[in-house]
Amino acid sequence: MSKKKFNCESCGKGFSTEGGLNMHTKVKHPSKKEEGSPALTEKQRKKINWVIFIIAAVGIVGFIWFSSSNAEVLPPIDMQGHIEVNPPSHIMKEPMLLTVQKHMLEHADGSGPPGVIINYNCDDYECEPDLIEKLEGFAVEYSENVYVAPFENMDAKIALTRLRRIQVLEEYDYDAIKSFIGS
Repeated sequence: MSKKKFNCESCGKGFSTEGGLNMHTKVKHPSKKEEGSPALTEKQRKKINWVIFIIAAVGIVGFIWFSSSNAEVLPPIDMQGHIEVNPPSHIMKEPMLLTVQKHMLEHADGSGPPGVIINYNCDDYECEPDLIEKLEGFAVEYSENVYVAPFENMDAKIALTRLRRIQVLEEYDYDAIKSFIGS
């Protein structure tokens, strides 16, 4: 039988190894300094707070980026932020300013009935050769209030808009467009 070489000064219990005595002392008889000392130093706490702050900031920036990158890009359907300017033509070869589009939704040519705008995106979508010509035909047929213009980076091939309404078309549909204009 081995003789116990290490004794606890607080309770007298004997141990065969110094490691056993140290573990016993740490668990059963922590010193007053250890009992009152904080689990983390001030420096460690500050470091942890900075890590949490950085992780939260990266998370917020990531969420904003993800949300904005997944938002659909479509023409406006309201008048908020419009300007009292008319486009140079009912058939445009360049995109119409959003502020002008909003004004046309209110009333075509600044005083007529509410406008209908047909936007198309042939940069990001494959358009049949005569699509733009077909769409422009509506601006000729309904010259009082229909506008046709390209819309860069739009998440649709064709978008029909009027005040508080939008209809997205992935293919040319004469009847759907005529119905939207007449509604």
